[in-house]
Amino acid sequence: MRAYELHGVNDLRLEEIEKPEIPSGWVLVQVKASGICSSDIPRIFTNGTYHFPTIPGHEFSGVVVACGEGVPKERIGKRVGVFPLIPCRTCPQCREKKYEMCDHYDYLGSRRDGGFAEYVAVPDWNLVELPEHVSFCEAAMLEPLSVALHAVKRSGVKPGDTAAVIGTGMIGFAAAAWAKVLGAESVFVVGRSENKRAIAEKIPGITYVTEQESDTIEADVVVEAVGTPQAISKAVLLAKPGGSIVLMGNPSGDISMEKTVYWRILRKQLTVTGTWNSSYEKDKECDWTEALDALLQKKIPAEALMTHCFSSDRLMEGLELMKNHKEPYCKVMVSWE
Repeated sequence: MRAYELHGVNDLRLEEIEKPEIPSGWVLVQVKASGICSSDIPRIFTNGTYHFPTIPGHEFSGVVVACGEGVPKERIGKRVGVFPLIPCRTCPQCREKKYEMCDHYDYLGSRRDGGFAEYVAVPDWNLVELPEHVSFCEAAMLEPLSVALHAVKRSGVKPGDTAAVIGTGMIGFAAAAWAKVLGAESVFVVGRSENKRAIAEKIPGITYVTEQESDTIEADVVVEAVGTPQAISKAVLLAKPGGSIVLMGNPSGDISMEKTVYWRILRKQLTVTGTWNSSYEKDKECDWTEALDALLQKKIPAEALMTHCFSSDRLMEGLELMKNHKEPYCKVMVSWE
């Protein structure tokens, strides 16, 4: 099969390799669509993965083509999305079914081979069966949509609230869309420049503002989706007294805080919450089932969020576009069909 193997930092190669073996309880998924996550950029170009070689890609969908021992053969032919986190099932968090906080998790696309390949071995438990009217590209967005939903739900947003999202990546825009779905009356996306305004204008009910235009906002809830000290400071500034802030952005370095920002948290009596990944449980209501239903019901504007789609042989172009910010983008997708 064809696969993009990362052999070292900044050494991603398209190669012909053997299809993965299928352990008991696992299936073989033929990949149809893979999303490129912003975390894939440092993983491939600067930081590396947990071991080499590794096939990156944790946002993907496809079709089950083979089953390991113990998996019903009826699974073959099913169209599926994939929850990429493989929990240990034994730690305290797993015993409470809070798998996103597992102490000893495995992960498709970073700790083990993922979706930048024609085929991936996946635990049967991690499969989300797709309705007929959800496309493979839409299904490959389930992971970031679920992560964004998890964050917005942790903010405690209520109907009638004002919500602000700092950050203009896929998850930032998705968080804004979710805030609107969950009833926020006014939803602002705060960006550093005008570059992403055209993307925001395609998302119903969202108002785009630059950092310079945002100072008059008083938000009930703020979702920080950048991971820098400046973005956290902005979140504290935008939150109204008694409001809540959810920190979601992955930090690229150490996070420090000015004394004036800390004072604002105290004097405004803000609630500051962390968020990580998304809730998932096989065949039960969770972030993933809510995201899938929202795609099916067209509550989330998937087409507006997916700004680029490359064929599988052009995956490197998508990576380079995101690495070098060659043009404004939201979700960059790769089609293996």
